[in-house]
Amino acid sequence: MKDIILKAEHISKQYRLGTVGTGTLSHDLNRWWHRILGKEDPYLKIGDINDRSQKGSSDYVWALHDINFEVEKGEVLGIIGKNGAGKSTLLKILSRVTAPTTGVIKTRGRIASLLEVGTGFHPEMTGRENIYLNGSILGMTREEITSKIDEIIAFSGCERYIDTPVKRYSSGMTVRLAFAVAAHLEPEILVVDEVLAVGDAEFQKKAIGKMQDIAKGKGRTVLFVSHNMAAVKSLCTKGIVMEHGRVVFQGSVDDCIEEYLRESQQSAARQWESNHPGSENFRLLGAEVLNQNKEIALNHMISNSVMIRFTYEVLKDDLLFTHGFNLFNNQNVHILSSHDKDSDTLNQPLKKGIHSKTIIIPGNLLSEGGYTCSFAIMRYSPFHVEFHEMEAVGFNIIDEMGENTARGNYSGRFPGLVRPLLNWEKI
Repeated sequence: MKDIILKAEHISKQYRLGTVGTGTLSHDLNRWWHRILGKEDPYLKIGDINDRSQKGSSDYVWALHDINFEVEKGEVLGIIGKNGAGKSTLLKILSRVTAPTTGVIKTRGRIASLLEVGTGFHPEMTGRENIYLNGSILGMTREEITSKIDEIIAFSGCERYIDTPVKRYSSGMTVRLAFAVAAHLEPEILVVDEVLAVGDAEFQKKAIGKMQDIAKGKGRTVLFVSHNMAAVKSLCTKGIVMEHGRVVFQGSVDDCIEEYLRESQQSAARQWESNHPGSENFRLLGAEVLNQNKEIALNHMISNSVMIRFTYEVLKDDLLFTHGFNLFNNQNVHILSSHDKDSDTLNQPLKKGIHSKTIIIPGNLLSEGGYTCSFAIMRYSPFHVEFHEMEAVGFNIIDEMGENTARGNYSGRFPGLVRPLLNWEKI
């Protein structure tokens, strides 16, 4: 039988836009009157989905809508989705920071939360004093904190500054100390938001190792929100994907990552599925990212090569042209460009019809992260760009954490736009 430690049943959260509180006096009176009559709150029947990119027609928005899932004891649940999908709101409800509009959360055991950097810290108090303050907020007794304080300080790496006011700490030092307190609370359920992104690579590896120890070694449950797919893949045993305040997919962590990347990175291609970009001479029909087996896959290990196939239609005969390709990371930084300068199409025209061109990015070149590709067709004599589609398709590079990776015994991010595997020779 399943040993369920946390269960969410029909969780929804509604907010009113533009004002603080529940609304006007008339709204409150209307709610009160419906409650007297034993009827449902009339304002639960209205409201837009939580899509920040579109202007809605209602003053109410559903940050979460009808969320249902359950977590077994000892599981590590990854919660992934785009910004604004409702992940942090869900964690706040699970942590009892805020209450759901409808639905109920059932839990067994103590919950510790690490939702925002420095939550529960007083800037004028020292790090040591804040350990006692934050530990008390999280439910630890003074004796329990005292027995673990040396271990907490050592884990945080802030020994030198532990008796210095926290207002002089960097954000990274603050999150180190906050995570150290939460991790040593030894709760039955640990809830962690994206705060680990503030720490450096060394601390991220240390923190993920601690969460793995909490989940696997001590049989406790972890709920983990992150945009770092490598961390999610390494740490989590199952996952849920959220979009516009709803759970759109549940399953194994690998399936969830694949679903999330497919949805987020195919969105650019969807923009021209019915209205293909191009010119009077050419039209782009498709852009696909393929794995080594020539199967569509938007999620690639860092050591594997990436194959990108562009399919286009030539609309007129006797055209001489060439192809162009550009690669951008998820901060829209231009990583590289490639020009098909040796293409046969510069000397021999293609017949009217559908053709394709493939470019291969070698493995062990790109850093972890998301990428988008642009595709262009250019003509010469004189030079003329027929079209240049900026976000034709996207893909994601991840690196499995652990000792047996292509990168060696390292589980973090190096700075830089590329991360090639170079040969180091002794001269």
